[in-house]
Amino acid sequence: MPPLRDSGVGPEAERPEYAGQYRLEARLGAGGMGVVHLARSSSGLLLAVKVIHAEFAQDPEFRGRFRQEVAAARRVSGAFTAPVVDADPDAERPWMATLHIPGPTLSEHVKRNGPLPPAEVRRLASGLAEALRDIHRAGVVHRDLKPGNVLLAADGPKVIDFGISRPSDSEMRTETGKLIGTPPFMAPEQFQRPREVGPAADVFALGSVLVHAATGSGPFDSESPYLVAYQVVHDEADLAGVPEELVPLIESCLAKDPADRPTPGELMELLHTELHTEIDLDLPALPTDPHGRKSPAGALTAARIPAQRQPVPPDSAPSRAEVTHVRAAVSAPAGPPPPDVDDAETRPKTRPEEDTAPKARRRLVWAAVALLVAGAGTFAGVRALSSDGQGLQTRPPSAASTEVRPWHTTLLERPDGHKSEMPFCTAGSGAVFCSQSGLRAARLDAGTGRAAWHRTGRTAAVTDAPPTAPVLSGGLLYVRTPDLRRLEALDPSAKGRGATRWSQDLTAYEGGAAVIGDRILLCAGDGTVTALDSATHERRWHKRFPKHTPPRFFSYGDARTAYAVDLTPDSTGTQVTAIAPADGSVRWSRRLPGMLNLAGVGGSGALYFTAVDPMHPYTTTAVVRYDPETRQTHRTRLAAPLDGTVRAVVQGETVYVLAEGGQLQALGKRKWSTETSVSRGSAPVVNGDRLYFTAADGRLLAVDTRSGSLVGQTPPRLAADRRNGFLDSLPAPVMDARGRRIYAAAPDGTVFAADPKDPGNW
Repeated sequence: MPPLRDSGVGPEAERPEYAGQYRLEARLGAGGMGVVHLARSSSGLLLAVKVIHAEFAQDPEFRGRFRQEVAAARRVSGAFTAPVVDADPDAERPWMATLHIPGPTLSEHVKRNGPLPPAEVRRLASGLAEALRDIHRAGVVHRDLKPGNVLLAADGPKVIDFGISRPSDSEMRTETGKLIGTPPFMAPEQFQRPREVGPAADVFALGSVLVHAATGSGPFDSESPYLVAYQVVHDEADLAGVPEELVPLIESCLAKDPADRPTPGELMELLHTELHTEIDLDLPALPTDPHGRKSPAGALTAARIPAQRQPVPPDSAPSRAEVTHVRAAVSAPAGPPPPDVDDAETRPKTRPEEDTAPKARRRLVWAAVALLVAGAGTFAGVRALSSDGQGLQTRPPSAASTEVRPWHTTLLERPDGHKSEMPFCTAGSGAVFCSQSGLRAARLDAGTGRAAWHRTGRTAAVTDAPPTAPVLSGGLLYVRTPDLRRLEALDPSAKGRGATRWSQDLTAYEGGAAVIGDRILLCAGDGTVTALDSATHERRWHKRFPKHTPPRFFSYGDARTAYAVDLTPDSTGTQVTAIAPADGSVRWSRRLPGMLNLAGVGGSGALYFTAVDPMHPYTTTAVVRYDPETRQTHRTRLAAPLDGTVRAVVQGETVYVLAEGGQLQALGKRKWSTETSVSRGSAPVVNGDRLYFTAADGRLLAVDTRSGSLVGQTPPRLAADRRNGFLDSLPAPVMDARGRRIYAAAPDGTVFAADPKDPGNW
C-alpha cells in the first residue's frame, strides 16, 4: 500500500500505514534515522516498529547502518534489551519491529521527576552493567549508551538503539541523522581513535549516564559538541552533586584510559557484592520493607574478602585522597623485573597473565572499599587478592587453561615515549619470532614469552613499509628491512642469538622477495624470477613470467604451489598463474573474468577469490570459486555488498569473509552471517571449528565456525600514550604447529599467548 502523505517537507511528511504485515497505529517518537511507531502483531502483541526516513532509505550508507543495527539487535535480544520480533532491512522503507516495552526513557524520567535517589542509581547501575555484560558477550559494542537509549521498564532498565556499528561512523558529524554518538556520553577514544573503540567505551558512557541519573546533568556539559569533545578528552569529570558513596564507582567508569575502567562483570561483582574475596565489616542493620523483609536499599552488603577483622573508628575512615594513594601503591609492580637480555638499549619484559593484575581490577577493589567505607563508616583490612592475582575472576580456570599458561611480553620499552607499532610474528621451532618497527627480530619462548634474544634496528621512517612477520625456512629466519631494500637471514636458534648469516640486496627486484617452502623467489619488474635455495642460497632456477610484471607470489597449505595474481591491463579480468616453487614449472595459467583477490585454496584444490565491483573497487560483491581441474568458475553473490577492506580465509570448501565494520560471513559448505562489531579486523585464521582474528583495539576474538557465534575475546590492549592513530595493517594471530597455543599482537606493542581451546576463559 502506498504511504499516506501529510503536508510538509521533513522526514515526518511521509507516514507509512504499514511496515511489512504490521499496521502502524500511533507514533511513539522519532530519531535521526527514522520514526518509531506503535503496532500490533496478528496475535495482539504490542510492537515498537522503527521505519527509516524516506530520504535516508535511498542512501546506501544508511541502509548499511540499519542492516548492522538489525543484526546487532538480533544478537543481543534478551532480558536487558527489546527483543527483535521481525525486520526487513531490504524493504523500500527498511523497518524493524521489536517488542514494545512500556515505560519512559531515563532522559524523560529525569526531566519530569528530577534526579534519582542514590539507591535507585545503584540499582540502575547494576541493571545497566548486567545489560552491557550480555551485550558485550554477544560481540556487540553499543557506542551510543545515553539516557535516551535506556528504557525504565517495570522489571529493570532496557538498552535500546543499536544503530552505530560501522567504521564509516567514526567521525563526528552534525547533519541531521549523522551525529555519530552523543558527545556528552562518548568516551575519549571515540574522539581520538574512533576505529579502535571497544567495550570499555560503553563503560565510560555508563559512568556518564549514572551522573545524569544522579544529578540531572552530565559530567561534561556545554552547548558546543566540540567543546564537550575537548572536555571529555582532556578535563576531569564534573561530579558536583553526585552522592559521595557513588563517586568512586563513577570515577572508575570515567577513567580516561580504557584499560583503567572496570568491565561490566566487575561492576556487577561490586554492585551485587558477590566478590570471590571477603571483607569483614560492621554494617548497620538493613532496613526492612513494609512486609518485614530486609532490603539492600540504602546500604551496600559486605563483599567477601577473607581478612582479620580490624575495626576502625568511623572518623578514621580513609579519605578519597588516601584511597587514591593506596591504589597507587597497589598498582606498583611486585618483585624484581625480568633479567636483561642483549641489546639492552631496549628491553623486552614478560608478564605472566596470572601474576599481574590489570590496573582496572586494582582500581575496582579500592573503589569497592571506598563505597563500603562511605556506606558503613568502618574499614577492615584487606588480606590479599585471589591466588591468581586477578581478584575478581569469577570462573575458575578450566583444565585446558591450566595446561597452557597465558603470557604477554612487551618487545620494546621506549623511555622517550615514542609510539609503539604492532609486532608481526610467526611460530615455529618451539618459539615465537617477531618483528616490529625498531626491532629487526626477537625470539620468544613459546611457553613463557621470555625473550631469548632480540636484534634491534633503525626505527622505520614515515615512507617505509609496515613491518611483516618473519619467515622460517631452510633453518634460517628471514626478515626484511623497513625500506624493503634488503632481505636478511638470521640464526633463529637460542644460542645463535639472531646473528646475520646472509643478506640479499633487493633494489633490483621491484616485486620483492617471497620465501615459499625451501625457495626464495626474487621477482624483477620485467617478470623474471630468480629462485634461491633458502638453506644454502644457491641459485636453483631463473625464468620469466611475462603476464606478471612484476610477479608477486603467494602460497597456501603445503607450499608446493605458488600463485601469482594480477589485474589484466584492461582491468576487466584477473590473470592467475600457478607454478611449482621447486623448479619454476608452470602448472597452469588462466585469465578469469572480473577484478578478483585471492582468498585461499580449498581442500579440493579449487581457488577461492573475493570479487569487487569494477565501478567501486572498495566494494566486495561476490565470492568466486575456480577449479583448475575442470576449468569451471562459480560465482556466489553476497547477500549485501561489503564496503571497505575485506579479509578472507578458506577452510575446506568454506570461505570466511570479514569486512570493515565487523560483518563476518561464511559462504560455501557452511553458510551464516554474523556481526562482531569490530571496526577493523586482521586477516582471520581458522583452526578446527574456531576462527580467530585480532581487532584494532588489541582484542583477540574467537568465533565458532559452525554457527558464527562469538565464543570468547580478550580485553583490549591499547597504547597508553594514545598516539597510535590509524594502523596501516593489523597482524593476524598465529597458531603453533600443534594448535596448543595462539599468539596475537596489540597496539600497545605487546605479544600475548592464549589457549585456543578455552576462549570462554580469556
